[in-house]
Amino acid sequence: MKHIFPTYAQYPMEIVSGHDWHLVDNQQKSYLDFTSGIGVCSFGYSNDKIEHSVLNQLGKIWHTSNLYPSQLQDDVANALCPEGMLAFFCNSGTEANEAAFKLARKATGKGKVLAFNNGFHGRTYGSMSLTGNPDIQAGFKPLVPEVQFADYNDPDALSAITDDLAAVILEVIQGEGGVVDGNGDWLKQVAAKCHEQGVLLIIDEVQTGIGRTGKKFAFQNFDLDPDIITCAKALGNGLPIGAMLGKKSLASAFGPGSHGTTFGGNKIALSSAKAVLEQLTPDFLKGVQKKSKAVFDALGKKVLPLSAVDSISGLGLMIGIHLNDSVKVADVISHLQQNGLLTLSAKHNTLRLLPPLVMSEADLLKGIDLITDTLANVDATVESSLI
Repeated sequence: MKHIFPTYAQYPMEIVSGHDWHLVDNQQKSYLDFTSGIGVCSFGYSNDKIEHSVLNQLGKIWHTSNLYPSQLQDDVANALCPEGMLAFFCNSGTEANEAAFKLARKATGKGKVLAFNNGFHGRTYGSMSLTGNPDIQAGFKPLVPEVQFADYNDPDALSAITDDLAAVILEVIQGEGGVVDGNGDWLKQVAAKCHEQGVLLIIDEVQTGIGRTGKKFAFQNFDLDPDIITCAKALGNGLPIGAMLGKKSLASAFGPGSHGTTFGGNKIALSSAKAVLEQLTPDFLKGVQKKSKAVFDALGKKVLPLSAVDSISGLGLMIGIHLNDSVKVADVISHLQQNGLLTLSAKHNTLRLLPPLVMSEADLLKGIDLITDTLANVDATVESSLI
């Protein structure tokens, strides 16, 4: 690439087309996709309802200013929001978290926010300041002040939730940080302490939301009651859209002139989101849960016993295979690409799997078999080098 900043370490192939849950590169090689464009295309690459909805809107109007009301925005907000919440639409997850950061400070009149080590909330200044990863923050200081960090799942973190905080922000499952599962009891204790101390609880559902864990939102697996929710990624199935959802009691803090966006709530992106949410039915989510059980059963029987694997984490179809030091996750991803399977990495040498939610159980299990074979070959290579 000659004309763009080298902000990404890219793989040596360009994806040029896709259908259902398969992708094709510029050499006409086909791949089974366990990435969903990093958790985005949950309904795959040839969804008729999404395509029809977008094309229908393209034939009407592409963009209007937010100075005018949009019934499409209100309809999507109604389908997306839990009871008692309102939506602010933007273009991405980092923008949703920026909006949440601003709303929390303005609504409470307080500045301090507690976030967690290994968390990831985006790369713009506010969301980066909430991200507990020094590598991502390196070179960009000074950051937004009054953000403090605690260890995730650590009971000692509860003592940091005091009434001088505006908010606590967390992911129920830390995605980029290594697919780290939140402990259910600890999450409930965090939520209870927030409500006790008058601190807003922000749950970042950018990667975990829109069905990824078998529920509409991951926090619903633990009966949590967030004050603010952020989401993006799978909401538009590839079209850029994010949303911040907040309780109606916060509405007075976000009146006219308090926040804004030119492209947020764009009618083309919303038309895709509407079709996504129409398909995110209780029966569909039950199907995700059923496929998840089959996948985790296969992982437990085939992958977990391999000597290269330390543990497996995740929920629904958000999966982390934690590799030990005998193998580098980048090498595993490369071998899997050669064998026709696309996967992701996450922090702490984690092989991350985010397959489209519509993928058949048969192809999900086929992918697990490819991972098993690849890691078994790694095992054999390591063992032979020790003889």
